[in-house]
Amino acid sequence: MNVREYYTYLSAAREQLWNFLRALPAEELNRNLIENGDRFHTIKDLLLHVTDVEDHWVHAIARGGGVQQSGNYRHDWIKPDAAQYELGWIIEYGREVSQQTQAFLDSEPDLNQSVKLVQDDPASDTVTLDQLMWHVMTHEVRHTAQIALLIRQLGHVAPWLDYMRFVRPQVTAAQNSGADQEADTDTDLEDDL
Repeated sequence: MNVREYYTYLSAAREQLWNFLRALPAEELNRNLIENGDRFHTIKDLLLHVTDVEDHWVHAIARGGGVQQSGNYRHDWIKPDAAQYELGWIIEYGREVSQQTQAFLDSEPDLNQSVKLVQDDPASDTVTLDQLMWHVMTHEVRHTAQIALLIRQLGHVAPWLDYMRFVRPQVTAAQNSGADQEADTDTDLEDDL
């Protein structure tokens, strides 16, 4: 599996989650379900945080300018307090970040290129763009699992967002050769008749 394939899956799963969350009452999305949490307490806090992390690492750090910095989605990303934002605003911000990330990946960047983690520090650690993308995607999966748990705590059945729901079935070589053998046998039988 590669970054582009996995990001495509995450984008589809994210859309499914957003569609599900649109059906929940605002008070449930804003309910403090993580009472002892340092920064994140609600479904909307986690949802906004996931987008902030992708925007920060992919667009601000790796590409040099984040979506949030452009003006339409300015907010305190350290402690977002997402209750002050409509779910639609968070989703539109997420959609814009996602579209820019997809366009970036479609441009086929060199995933082996080095990315400095702290741009204004000459001694900053570096990672490859591939490693940075896997960090961002893994981060989203972990927080999406938290959101699914919070949905269950509210008494709802969370949407099924597993990778296997979105992947297309593949015919293996063994399955394919078995089908070829069956076709040959069918042809031989027809010849015998």
